This record gives sequence, C-alpha cells and structure tokens, in this order.
Amino acid sequence: MNSSESHVGRVVRIAGPVVRATGLEHVRLYDVVRVGELGLVGEVIHLSDGVTTIQVYEDTSGIRVGEPVHSTGQPLVAQLGPGLLGQVYDGLQRPLESLAKMGGEFIQRGVSASPLPEDFGWEFTPCVSVGDHVNAGDVLGVVSESRTIEHRIMVHPHMCGHVEIIRSGEFNVHETVAVIRLDEEAKGGYIEVTLAQSWPVRQPRPCLSRLAPREPLVTGTRIIDAFFPVAKGGSAIIPGGFGTGKTVTEHSLARWADADVVVYVGCGERGNEMTDVLEEFPKLEDPRTGAPLMERTVLIANTSNMPVAAREASIYTGITIAEYYRDMGYDVLMLADSTSRWGEALREISGRLEEMPGEEGFPAYLGARLAEFYERAGRVICLGSPINPNAHKRIGSVSVVGAVSPPGGDFSEPVTQNSMRVASTFWALDYDLSRRRHFPAINWTNSYSLYDFHDWFERNVAPDWDDLSREAMALLQREVELLEIVKLVGTDALAEPERAVLAIARILREDFLQQSAFGADRYCSIHKAYWMLKTIMDFYRRAQFAMESKVPLERITSLPVVSDIARMKEIEVENVEMEIKTIMDRVQYSFGEL
Repeated sequence: MNSSESHVGRVVRIAGPVVRATGLEHVRLYDVVRVGELGLVGEVIHLSDGVTTIQVYEDTSGIRVGEPVHSTGQPLVAQLGPGLLGQVYDGLQRPLESLAKMGGEFIQRGVSASPLPEDFGWEFTPCVSVGDHVNAGDVLGVVSESRTIEHRIMVHPHMCGHVEIIRSGEFNVHETVAVIRLDEEAKGGYIEVTLAQSWPVRQPRPCLSRLAPREPLVTGTRIIDAFFPVAKGGSAIIPGGFGTGKTVTEHSLARWADADVVVYVGCGERGNEMTDVLEEFPKLEDPRTGAPLMERTVLIANTSNMPVAAREASIYTGITIAEYYRDMGYDVLMLADSTSRWGEALREISGRLEEMPGEEGFPAYLGARLAEFYERAGRVICLGSPINPNAHKRIGSVSVVGAVSPPGGDFSEPVTQNSMRVASTFWALDYDLSRRRHFPAINWTNSYSLYDFHDWFERNVAPDWDDLSREAMALLQREVELLEIVKLVGTDALAEPERAVLAIARILREDFLQQSAFGADRYCSIHKAYWMLKTIMDFYRRAQFAMESKVPLERITSLPVVSDIARMKEIEVENVEMEIKTIMDRVQYSFGEL
C-alpha cells in the first residue's frame, strides 16, 4: 500500500462503503486504492465500462464527488515476519497500539502504521552458507521471536537460486540478511532478502502436498475429544444463539488446544467482548510452557462499530498469517468469531452494488466465499527442505474453527447451512442446555464429526476407546427417546432397565459432559477423559447385571461410590490413572456386596 502511485481517478458516486470512480483504466481487480483527500484504504471489486467500483475499508463520511482516487498497483497484502506474535491488529493489519498513540481512543481515518516493529533488532542465525542452492520455502535462518516460537526466515514461495551473501547478527525487519542469485529459469538477477515478506491475503500460500486428516486436535474439552473431535488441519463450526457460550468455547480452545500458534479473529463482535479478550489474553499463562499466552497468539480485532467492509479483510488477513506459521512447520489454530458477521458484511456490500439477492438477502456467492475460506485449512507438507538434513520434511497445519451466530438460534439460515456443507465438524450449541447451566452447551444429538480417528486413539490412548465412545453415545441417544416417553406418561411407566438408562445417562451428562471453563476442571487430558468414561460405562454394565439379579435400582444409585464418580473431574492429571483405577475397584467391590 505504500508503493508509488500509478494512476489517479475521480470519485463519481458514493453509497456508504461502496465508491465508484472513473479514470482508473489500467487498475486490476482487487487492487488497493487510496480514496479521497484523506487517503482512505479501498479495494477494487468491480470493473465495467471505465467505471471502477471500490469497497472502502474505512468510514466514507465527508467524502465528496470529484475527490481523487490513487491506485497503488498492488493487491491487499499481509506483512509477514518477526513481531507478529503478541500483536493486536485491526482488519487491515494495522497495529491498534500504534494507532491509539496517533489518534487516541478512536482510529483516525486514513492513518497507517507498520504491522511489524521497524526499529526492533532481531538476532538472526543463518542455516545456509554462501554458494548453497535454495528452493522455495527453504529456511535461510532463524530468529527467536518469543520464548516458545522459533521464527524461521524462509525463501519466498516464488523464488529459488544460489546464496551469494548471508549475514548473521542483529537486524530490523527491513535490513538485508541475504542476497540470492536467481536461477536462469526465473530470468536471473539478484534478490535481497529481509526478515519480512508480503503476501496477497486472498491468495492461498502454496505447499508441497496436502495430507489426509489422521490426527485429532486435542482440545481438553471432553465432549469434543470423546464424541466430536476435529482434525489437525481440519475445520469446525460452532453455531449457537446469544448466550450459549460460543466465545467462551473459543477462548478455551485458544488456551488449551494442542496448537503451537493461535490466530484469533474477532470479526464484527461486540466491543465489550473484544475488550474482554484484549484484557484477558495478556494475563493468561500458556499451560504448556508457563510463558504468557500472548507470546504465541495473534489477535485481530474488528468490532461491530468498525467499518463493515473491513470484516471481510480481517478473515483473509487472519488465515494468511496462519498459513505463514504453518509453512514454518507449526500447528496453527485459527478462531473466527463470528463468520455470521462476515456474511452480513457481504450482504450489505452486495446490496450497495445492487446485485441480485439470494436467500434471505445474502449474495448468491455466499457459499462459494465460505468454502474458499474453510478450504484454506489443512495439514500439509511444507515447501522447502528440512532444517536438519537428517530430519523429515516439515509438516504444518491450519485448523479453522468458525463461530456462527444464527438469528434466534435458527440453524436453517444460510450462513449455518453453507458452513455445514464445507466444515467437517459441527458443534451445535443448545439454548436449553445453557439455560440449565450445562456448559459447554454442545447438543450431543445434533452435533457430528465426519473424521475417523479410530486408529489414532487405538495407538495413542486405548484399544477400547472407540467402543466406549460409541456405547456412551448410544446411551445418551436412548435417554433422549425415553425422555419423550416420560413427557407423555411419566417416569413410573418405565421399566427398571429403562429407568437405569436415565440414571446412568444423567451421571454421564453431569459428571462427564459438563465441564467448567474456569475451575480446576477447565482442561481434561485425553487419558483422563478415557478413564472417566471407562469408569462410568463399567458402572453401567455392572448395574445392568445387578438388576438382572433382581437388585433394585434405588440400591444401585444410592451406593457411596456414585459420589466418588462425581468427583473424578477434580482429580489432578498426574494422579488420574491411579486414583480412577481405585474408584473402579470400589465400583467392583460395591456391586460384589450387592
């Protein structure tokens, strides 16, 4: 956006964030322009008969017909390099802390600031030598960006050649650390490499090959890990009405999920919610390393009172940053809260463009845009050679979790339905569960996961994990059927085995599925979840056998060991196997006495 001006046009029409201009004959689709005397940032979205339609990412109040429009000749790009982690950006990757110093509490129109700290010196350690041949994606050297993340300075994906100069020492992001003589296939020449590179946000970053989703992203939330897992490199959506816990669930994923880097995009969310995020995240401790969580997190804040057009840019900026760290070989989790606000922005812009509306006024291309976004998730073999010659190829992943806010909790609305078509995991938040204070309020009858991790769980957790989860899910589904009968005829009309199903399903719901996001139970390891589930299902099977031996259900449910099962979630992770095995022994002893 700071490149020299190439063409100048004039504003001929203004309709909110949509501006039309003439005199920009050589401008290209999705080029960035500066609109008006204030230099507002805009993007070309339509070209027709000498008229250029521009989507402006800032408030257009006060812009007059006839003001100049300057083309930069470049698309909207993200600046990538050391210093991204720990930053808080707006949708255009402008650091909010720097903007606050310029204009106070509110962002001034037309201002810009470098996304990366320009004056900070980074200690660069080379990984190649003069004369080495480097290909696209090869690691030239490393920088310690934080205590937890080693930033790998990579060859640009469109570049290959021989290293002519390589330096070590302390550099800022604009100083040259290497000079590469390009191969003749690339028309030769020399390229100076700095610690930073840019990339168009709408263009996916290339990779060597994509891998099948074979490993789950362990989240520490029992209902997700046990019943509806999402893959590393997979995609999931969390739809739910107001107050069902979408944001809290995403906060929990950001802190506890098995990911190296977290990119959190607040897309059109309420200002008070984003304030909570901005105040809470810097105080959180990374449970894996003990360092501040912000040292491996990038926050993009685009609140509901910011210009509507910038919501679309924030999503693409976030996924581009996520792909950049993926290419270093890291597992990245991107959280988008919420894609419904993004869809509303598309609808508003489409209406300004006078396009033919689709269902509920959304543009006809809503599904294509959502698919384009979610398909950028994936687990890949990265471009470039391994840092260590004896190591394997770098493998990285981007897992995308998008919150959806359907009006009135109606999952039949277009954003939810189109998201369901492309996302492989569906965590349906239920208003009735949240009203009963059951959190996370994920409805186990409406949710699903299309991923199959049977082999992974068998190798890494236990051979009977899959059988336990299937048996538990069948029990919960049977409970739903019986509760429909209870509504009609009452509990007394049920037989003893059916009332036992209701009793054990209640234990499963309250002592396994229910999990506090704030207490000691806020994180549950996959092995703890396994032993908890195994204990409850073992209790269920022994209860069935006892009732076949004419033991009343009341005696079974009044056993002291039932309270021990309820306290399993409070057991520390280090002692979980030993203590839960002790509880299982008590279960066996209690039923033996019966």
